[in-house]
Amino acid sequence: MQTKYKFTEYFEKEVLRKRPLIKKKWCVQVVENPIRSEPQENNRYRFWGKIEELEDKVLRVVTLEDKITIHNAFPDRRFKQ
Repeated sequence: MQTKYKFTEYFEKEVLRKRPLIKKKWCVQVVENPIRSEPQENNRYRFWGKIEELEDKVLRVVTLEDKITIHNAFPDRRFKQ
């Protein structure tokens, strides 16, 4: 069964505006198949994944506590495996 992902108003209005190159499907891909994930402060979770279309750069995706509401996403230049 496929999980239905949601996006916060912040993601819709700010993240996509500031980073128009980011695609929602990439965010879902990272959450479903992370190379690493960990809890973050404020009951959020971080997920990292490589995005082929971004020349294999790592995208960091932040979700709310439910792990299906995507709140933020950005290329993580400092990510070390």
